[in-house]
Amino acid sequence: MAWLFLGIAIGAEIIATTALKYSQGFSKPGPTIIVVIGYVIAFYTLGQALKTIEVGIAYAIWAGLGTAIVALIGIALLGEAVSPMKIAGIVMVIAGVVALSLGSPH
Repeated sequence: MAWLFLGIAIGAEIIATTALKYSQGFSKPGPTIIVVIGYVIAFYTLGQALKTIEVGIAYAIWAGLGTAIVALIGIALLGEAVSPMKIAGIVMVIAGVVALSLGSPH
C-alpha cells in the first residue's frame, strides 16, 4: 500500500507542478486551485508512504521521478528546449534514483 501512496504522491506532484506553469504566478484561479490541491495530495500521500518506506528512498523516488517526468512534460508539451545535456541530466536523475533504491536493504 505504501508504494501505491508513493505513486499517487508522484502523480499529484507532477500535475501540481505542471499546473503551476499555467497559473501564471497564481494569477489564474483554475490552475492555482489545481496547484494547491495537487500539493496537498502529494504531501499527504508521501507522508503515508513514509510510514513504511525509508525516507531516503521515498524522497529520492518522489523527487527524482517527479523532476524527470516534469522535465519531459516541459519538452513534449510546453515547448521547452531539448539538448543532449538536458537528456543526459534526466537519465542521470533516474539512474540516481535506481542506484539509491538498489543500494537499500529491503
